[in-house]
Amino acid sequence: MQLALTALSVTLTNAQSTSAAMAQMAKSAKMSLHNKAAMNDCMDTLGDSVDELKQSMETMTHLKGKNIGFQISSVQTWVSAALTDDDTCMEGFRSSGEDVKTEVRSRVMNVVHLTSNALGLVNGLSSTIIHSTP
Repeated sequence: MQLALTALSVTLTNAQSTSAAMAQMAKSAKMSLHNKAAMNDCMDTLGDSVDELKQSMETMTHLKGKNIGFQISSVQTWVSAALTDDDTCMEGFRSSGEDVKTEVRSRVMNVVHLTSNALGLVNGLSSTIIHSTP
């Protein structure tokens, strides 16, 4: 369980720092209105991802009792939703110039990979919990 919680923590920290970096990029005078709008949309979806990761961590720290199966299922749902949010972030940049798209993609893909790894660990934990619960 500690490994899954640590993975969620690392993912959360990275998502927060990525969102902050994008806020700085959005302030750039060189960025087109389309890219600024896409950046704002991306920051919104990353914000949703951060909220879902926080909720997941909160629940993971209190996993116990007869509702543990429901609790871990909720965590799986939230982390999966965070992964979807991360992927959605890139949609607005499909028609953007390569410089912006490359910068955003490199940052967001790191968050996607971390979120995917965290989800894999949560899924493994879920499997262990389900098979060990009477």
